[in-house]
Amino acid sequence: MLRTRTTLAATLVVAALLAPTAAHAEPAETGGDAIPALTDEHGRALTLRGWNVEDKANRGDAALSAITEKHFRDLRSKGFSFARLLVFWDDLEPRPGRYSQTYLRKIERILDWAEKYDVKVLIDAHQDVFGPAFGHRGVPAWATRTDGLPFTPHPDDWFSEYFEPAVQRAFTHLYEDEDLRRAQARMWRVLADRFEDHPAVLGYDLINEPMGELREGEDLPTAARRIERDQLTPMYNRLADAVRSADRDAWVFVEPTPIVGEGVPTGLGRIDDPKTVYAPHFYNTGMEAGTDYDPAAGWIENYEQAVTLYPKEYKVPVVVGEWGPLNNSLPNMNRFYREAMASLGRYTSGWAGYVWCYGGGYCAVDGSGAFRTNKELTAEPYAEAVAGTVRSAAYNSGAGVYRLSYDAAGRRGPRVTELSLPPGDWRITVRGAALVLRKDRGRASILAAPGARVTVTVIRG
Repeated sequence: MLRTRTTLAATLVVAALLAPTAAHAEPAETGGDAIPALTDEHGRALTLRGWNVEDKANRGDAALSAITEKHFRDLRSKGFSFARLLVFWDDLEPRPGRYSQTYLRKIERILDWAEKYDVKVLIDAHQDVFGPAFGHRGVPAWATRTDGLPFTPHPDDWFSEYFEPAVQRAFTHLYEDEDLRRAQARMWRVLADRFEDHPAVLGYDLINEPMGELREGEDLPTAARRIERDQLTPMYNRLADAVRSADRDAWVFVEPTPIVGEGVPTGLGRIDDPKTVYAPHFYNTGMEAGTDYDPAAGWIENYEQAVTLYPKEYKVPVVVGEWGPLNNSLPNMNRFYREAMASLGRYTSGWAGYVWCYGGGYCAVDGSGAFRTNKELTAEPYAEAVAGTVRSAAYNSGAGVYRLSYDAAGRRGPRVTELSLPPGDWRITVRGAALVLRKDRGRASILAAPGARVTVTVIRG
């Protein structure tokens, strides 16, 4: 009887919330330079928090074997709902026109694990220093043209290999040779055609950290803006068209060159696709070399100022595809993580840290699955999906308090807002015409009346 009465009371409250209300909250004011939110198929504003998932060591028959179901179970258990999955063109198409069905099945198995744990996946066509022709992964050797220019490996500084003449010329041919353009587009049609209906797939990152060829007398920022304007922009439009020939609904993610990490505004132009996401990376040269964070240098502030210009101009959401220092245990790294998380929360629809693995270096967790030093600061309460217009959302890590304010959608809009909670005890209170429908296993759902102004407070402990 008690259960019946409780259920009846809850039903009456839900019915009241779903009924039209006489007073509707005014939408939040948005300036002309506001960055739009990423949205799901219901129109809810998304926040993505997660990690890159990769297997760079194995290829061929062993490709992707280092990625297991445990990755996605552990991601979700720590409060993350997003994975950027690295795939390699050289594994997908080892010979021209011959696509590996085995590799596609392996990708699909990984996506099935993601779906099981309700993790959204971004499929990333990854390259490092172009590809296997230079001892790395990415563009197949058969699609690598160097015109006989030299290449000298730099095993202690792999990023400097991007500036080797052969590597730079290979990028030029990829961007300019018509047959290579067609091959890259076909590769994306194969991926989009295979995975367009998979419920775990959020979108496609068209190429990781693209680079290009510097001209004589050209400094690096000038070269980066030219490459982004004249080569990357038309490439992204071609590849977006290829994706759309198979998948009309997923988001397409486009990256600038890595030079944006130095606070250089991108030269990318408009991508003529209605579901484009700007996906820069958030790396600092010094910290990548293993040095400590220098708060006085203003790097985070300069980066934020520069990187937000493009999405404000072209009205596209921002998701940072990679970030995180190599040595996260140095004295100032606790401050770095706190300031970086605050910055990313101001202008992005989310991020994927680098990288979800079990060990040292860049790994998020150690062999036991525990966060490595300071990485625990990436696990915060957040709203995965907001059924309405977000007015404000912020987490005070010192106080352990997350607050979300939003105007609920109208009568024909979505109703349920989803929260993600990291491990621990969290108390949720709601103000406005709304209630907590569910709270378990690191998730919570909020149901709001149409047009209601809602404030959600989540408190640790």
